[in-house]
Amino acid sequence: MVQLFSDTWYLFNKYLRITLRMPMWALFTIIQPLIWLLIFGQLFKNMASLPGFPQGRYMDFFLPGAIIMTVLFGTSWSGVSLLREINFGTVEKMLVTPVSRVSIVMSRVIHTAVTVIIQCLIIMIIAIIFGASVSGIKGAFLSLVIVFLLSLGFSGISNGLAMWLKREEPLVMLGNMMTLPLMFLSSAMVPKSFMPEWIKVITRINPIDYAVETTRAFYSGGASMHTILVGFLFLTLFAVLSISWATEMFVNQSE
Repeated sequence: MVQLFSDTWYLFNKYLRITLRMPMWALFTIIQPLIWLLIFGQLFKNMASLPGFPQGRYMDFFLPGAIIMTVLFGTSWSGVSLLREINFGTVEKMLVTPVSRVSIVMSRVIHTAVTVIIQCLIIMIIAIIFGASVSGIKGAFLSLVIVFLLSLGFSGISNGLAMWLKREEPLVMLGNMMTLPLMFLSSAMVPKSFMPEWIKVITRINPIDYAVETTRAFYSGGASMHTILVGFLFLTLFAVLSISWATEMFVNQSE
């Protein structure tokens, strides 16, 4: 166990140094969620006056959706870098050392999650500058915990798919197919009271919806304990299962 943590920490620092050498690459991924936040905030602002819509402006309602959108864009292709390291022979060199196989996956997944947290923090600050409201620092901090759990889950799925597909093209295609439908099948853009019944059923198993609902509850300052507990438990289970699957795929493929 000590070796697992030590190897994971060492590899995490290695990937973090690589990211710090190319900060603009990480910043590019926040452009699209920012554009959506600004455009949707203006385009759908009158929706907030419809009967049944939660109180407040649409920008405040959509901010959690834009934050979670950043998670999807930042994690859905994270398996591509694993494939590139495999193709360059970097992973093969690591496999002839005593480094823990689990730590190779864990370090990549945690590195992606930490990078996404920084991106979400930047979006949150920009949104506040443009007038969005977040109720307190505590709520903002706890929402980043939700972002971290969701990032672990989707990064785990992307790395597991990378080991399964072994090619970048289908992985990118699946990433694109996965992100937008999951967003529209959640309450990221419209409240559940506006959804047809069949979409409401899907939201019960959609991790995006749990992340959006919990983050929104933190931002509004009116979070119920039930919403928080259900959100944390569901997303923790999602992260554990995704990373376990990715690790199993990597270990099986590398043997």
